[in-house]
Amino acid sequence: MIGAKGQEKCFNEWINKLESSKKPYLLQKGSLGLLERLADTQQEADSRTKSAPSIGEKRMSKSLVVLALIDIWMLTFSPALFAQDLTSVEPFKVGTFAIDHRPTVGLVLRNDQLIVDLAAANQAIELLPKYSQTNMPEDMLGLISQYESGLKFRVYEIVNWLVKEDLLSRGHHPHYVHQLDSVDILAPIQYPSKIMNAAVNFYTHACEGCSAAELAARTKDRQENRGVPYLFLKPTRGAVIGDGDDIIMPFGRDRIEWEVELAIVFGRSGKYISASRAYDHVFGYMVAMDISDRGGRPPGGFNAGIDWFVGKGHDTFAPQGPWIVPKEFYGDPMKRLHQTLVIDGVTVQDARAGDMIHNIPELIEYASSLLTVFPGDVLQSGTSGGTGAGRVQRATGSGYLVDGETISASIEGIGSLTHKVRLESQVPDDLSGAQLPPVRSYSSDD
Repeated sequence: MIGAKGQEKCFNEWINKLESSKKPYLLQKGSLGLLERLADTQQEADSRTKSAPSIGEKRMSKSLVVLALIDIWMLTFSPALFAQDLTSVEPFKVGTFAIDHRPTVGLVLRNDQLIVDLAAANQAIELLPKYSQTNMPEDMLGLISQYESGLKFRVYEIVNWLVKEDLLSRGHHPHYVHQLDSVDILAPIQYPSKIMNAAVNFYTHACEGCSAAELAARTKDRQENRGVPYLFLKPTRGAVIGDGDDIIMPFGRDRIEWEVELAIVFGRSGKYISASRAYDHVFGYMVAMDISDRGGRPPGGFNAGIDWFVGKGHDTFAPQGPWIVPKEFYGDPMKRLHQTLVIDGVTVQDARAGDMIHNIPELIEYASSLLTVFPGDVLQSGTSGGTGAGRVQRATGSGYLVDGETISASIEGIGSLTHKVRLESQVPDDLSGAQLPPVRSYSSDD
């Protein structure tokens, strides 16, 4: 049998692990590891006996000890484990909001009109004896990382408790429930480690400005030769902005286009994720825009064709939000997706998932074959026809964005991003000339 010191050491490590997690309802990997070490200690004790057990007996001994300890664990913690709510009585979204001048993770409820400070609501529910103590993450990345490890059930508990106690009714709001118009909406994820974008992934975008016959012929050709997706990376911090923030057109860059896109937010890490398992790694979905500079780079020097850094990398060129819909409340995006973009009241883009060349699971499989995806990473599925490349005429008569315009991107079932377009009017006067110059300095108007 295990010596007294060995038993005490393993048991104390196990208890410390559970207590430090403050999540007794989760079967932690670390706890399982300690259980296995306890079984290993048992085998070491067996090996010191006069009649050493066979290999088969050792394996059986280890299995029996692990099973016995798991039974003890379940008996000890099962009330907390099975007390967790497995469903939410109301769907919700999650976002990041400025509340009392600090970024706050919040739940979005009741037709997107109420924002619940998640950490504050969790503190309130912890005052009730029936609910376990749970550390609530400080930011959206933390929430996403822990969501599928059991945290979502605590979020369900909070929502169900708020509804049961009628704390969401008008006139009965506790201090942690806010009206949407009383908070500032921030970009939900601050910030993703990477944003992966699908280029030319809608048949209509691959044939901007085409006639119906040209589009049909081009689509047929592409369907017969889809190839693999084409992805590029966008910057995160600096480029990512939230609903209501201005989109800044850089000084002299007057060929700026719009693209509405679905943003897929990863909830689990993975590499070589097959299309059949793709949605297992998804946390949820949000609205995004891929703002693009079509002015190109000046002549001379190294030139390898399209300059993706110039075209996609400017500050404010990655609007995201206004919040994230967890996947369990959205459904299959390949069946539901309907995205639109409106500029000053004129609808310039309107598309559904059926226009995609590569579907979302295929995009995930391709992206994860190049890079490991991590919780909070974002993959944008591409845009449809109706961008400035198609010279969509609006009130301004321009094919590109114009200073002062209001641009709004929407996805049914998620929400809308609305931004004012502003032109950067000047740059510092001590620049040496190595900066990206105005388009008009090297290219004439079309």
